[in-house]
Amino acid sequence: MPKFVIERELPGAGKLSDAELQQISAKSCDVLRKLGPEIQWHESYVTDDKIYCVYQAPNEAVIREHAAQGGFPANSINAVRRVIDPSTAEARP
Repeated sequence: MPKFVIERELPGAGKLSDAELQQISAKSCDVLRKLGPEIQWHESYVTDDKIYCVYQAPNEAVIREHAAQGGFPANSINAVRRVIDPSTAEARP
């Protein structure tokens, strides 16, 4: 299943309390349960004014539906084409 990185503009995201992040996470999980197993949330990275989420889904439309039902912004949705890490530097052709 394709993997996507979603950019969510949320001013002040880095200052959200643990309780606020728990509420956002719970709402996301509620919507995910309703949408079924075709969409999966892997993890999210919270920065000062944005949250970057990693999801697996069959297509962008399902991610947009999740955002709409949850009331979350989805300012940018990008399909992951490749994943690299430090071990990539050691690979020999």
